[in-house]
Amino acid sequence: MSWIITGTQKLDPDAAFYVDRVEAADGQSLEEGVKLAYSTFVSGCKTDGIWDAIKASCVLAGARTLSGALVPLVGTAPTNYNFVAGDYNRSTGLVGDGSTKYLNSNRANNADPQNSNHNALHISTANSSDPAIFMGDGTGVTAGNNRIVFASTASANLHFDSRSGANGAVLNVYSANPTGFVGHSRSSSSLASFRVVNTTTSHSMASVTPTATNVHVFSRELGSIPTNARIAFYSIGESLDLALLDARVTTLVSDLAAAIP
Repeated sequence: MSWIITGTQKLDPDAAFYVDRVEAADGQSLEEGVKLAYSTFVSGCKTDGIWDAIKASCVLAGARTLSGALVPLVGTAPTNYNFVAGDYNRSTGLVGDGSTKYLNSNRANNADPQNSNHNALHISTANSSDPAIFMGDGTGVTAGNNRIVFASTASANLHFDSRSGANGAVLNVYSANPTGFVGHSRSSSSLASFRVVNTTTSHSMASVTPTATNVHVFSRELGSIPTNARIAFYSIGESLDLALLDARVTTLVSDLAAAIP
């Protein structure tokens, strides 16, 4: 596919398709800088070799309306539970309430191979709920879950499950409520990688068959233990380099904020 000229900008064709759908949902055009920020992200992910691993994703920033922000960059649109227009900020994303607001990504946790999977998001404003789930599937700690969780009762405040056994949560990852990029990626049956505050670490975690429930954002299934953080991006899919995705997402959020009046 060739690059597409829109206004004065040369847009990646996948980004141009996304822009068209966001503008249709918004009912108005986006600023040229916003369009370019989207395109730079998509083309950069392609250059890095991580674009094809992203199977379900929303940029929860940049669009003029909440409806536009919920247009999927990749994959199926999420189902919105209780977010309203006032929860949305074009520069920083969508804010939860720690109570009733969450998104069902409509991407099943087992849609990707057992040993090729990632979940990631960008937190613009820190969570202050305790406990809180930023992203996850299932309604409890079950073998095969994916979850990104804050809980002060854990030996560290931020921990992850990555398709491990029921007691496989990785603790001692980060002793605070983070902002910025947070994610995990599994590319083998024995190891999973985790990234938070610009640092990637790997932990021994034997994978098991993933659960079949949908991955949720701002909570786990059925809105259980939701966060009140503000989130500007999420991604679900096959394994990828978390540092590369972090760099692209961080630049995207920065570029969108700079482009919005």
